[in-house]
Amino acid sequence: MEEFRHTSVLLKETVQAIAVKPKGIYVDCTLGGGGHAAQIAGLLDVDGWLIGIDQDEAALSASKLRLSDVRCRLSIVKGNFSELDSILAGLNITAVDGIVFDLGVSSHQLDTAKRGFSYMQDGPLDMRMNPNQPFSAYELINTYSASELTKIIGEYGEERWAKRIADFIIKARQTAPIASTARLVEIIKQAVPSAVRREGPHPAKRTFQAIRIAVNKELEILAEAFTAAGNKLAPGGRICIITFHSLEDRIAKKALQNMAKGCICLPQIPLCICNNSPKLKLLGKVILPGEDELYLNPRARSAELRVAEKLG
Repeated sequence: MEEFRHTSVLLKETVQAIAVKPKGIYVDCTLGGGGHAAQIAGLLDVDGWLIGIDQDEAALSASKLRLSDVRCRLSIVKGNFSELDSILAGLNITAVDGIVFDLGVSSHQLDTAKRGFSYMQDGPLDMRMNPNQPFSAYELINTYSASELTKIIGEYGEERWAKRIADFIIKARQTAPIASTARLVEIIKQAVPSAVRREGPHPAKRTFQAIRIAVNKELEILAEAFTAAGNKLAPGGRICIITFHSLEDRIAKKALQNMAKGCICLPQIPLCICNNSPKLKLLGKVILPGEDELYLNPRARSAELRVAEKLG
């Protein structure tokens, strides 16, 4: 089995924020290589319980190995965090003491060329976080219309040159299907003006981000998943969400703020009739990586951590 390499971001800050209770129940919704999970498990005693969820077989294999000697109860589940309710129900768990989300793509996925996530390595145009799902980046790039591609690249990648990139993709695939990341990168470079290519990040960065998000339907499930997680917390339980770009963070911020609201009646109604009460308390400001972490792991530079606590 190929070694699974991943450096967990904001590790110390997340474990500190989740305030582990030795006999508590904790869920890592994005298990990956088990970095956050291992630190949390190390603070649990034999009565504690750690549940890890991931849809990537390589991540599951690596985390099982890494967590093989923990003293707490351990359940590792193949699935998507959008299935949190059913996963916990299957384990007969009604409430938990902490939940972690570490969103985005792992270092292992980026560094494994055959997974097709990286614009820095040549590989098949794939980008599936769950390799068993039928729809990949290949299907998206070779079947979507110019308007659909423009919308995805513009909205998910926040790419200024989305329409031009989409038009170049449509033209290029008329010659032959676009099957590799290297060919897609070359098409994007041709579409982006040379002056832009010389400045700022890699010209393919935003487009690759957008395609990955669309292939895995990453943003579609976030708001519901965060709300479901908040509802599963026991009083005093905490939720930690690590995001890596503005679209994810915007959804996380809004979901937590909505659960922290009291009355949601219209301003013109003099007396509250909604009977809505706050479910969460937001804890502090957004937490960012420190200089030491950024020096050791430059990929952490866009990470942001939000924390909230369940009210009684």
